[in-house]
Amino acid sequence: MMDELRELYQEVILDHGKNPRNHRHPPDANREARGENPMCGDKFTVYLKVNGDHVVEDVAFEGRGCAISTASASMMTEVVKGKTEAEAKALFETFHDLCTKDEDEHGDHGPVDEEALEKLMVLSGVRQFPVRVKCATLAWHAMSAAIEGEDKASSE
Repeated sequence: MMDELRELYQEVILDHGKNPRNHRHPPDANREARGENPMCGDKFTVYLKVNGDHVVEDVAFEGRGCAISTASASMMTEVVKGKTEAEAKALFETFHDLCTKDEDEHGDHGPVDEEALEKLMVLSGVRQFPVRVKCATLAWHAMSAAIEGEDKASSE
């Protein structure tokens, strides 16, 4: 089973890393934040279009990074679109726990879209490689900063 999960992890990372979804700058974005991982040089800008009801109508990113950070950014754009700001932040916190903590240490960050979380499970393997956690969470930190109205985020 572990080999199957590792193979799926590699396939998903390669697919999203080579063919990132939503890799663009939407002209009508009304929030953005830059994220940088100074340890490896990954840099992304995350763009959000948030409507008056606090729903993320569009999310995209630009920048460069390793396959893991690019894949994670790509996957983030797919699961955050259509979520409220609160849902997007809860998904980030839950995803962060998935990448950094054992299952029994996960916090309760509110209701989370289980289907979205299931898609993100393939990235949970970074927990075994602490230096890669920052790669997997960089775009998420930037997305969270954009929601909070901040213009910069770091994975430090």
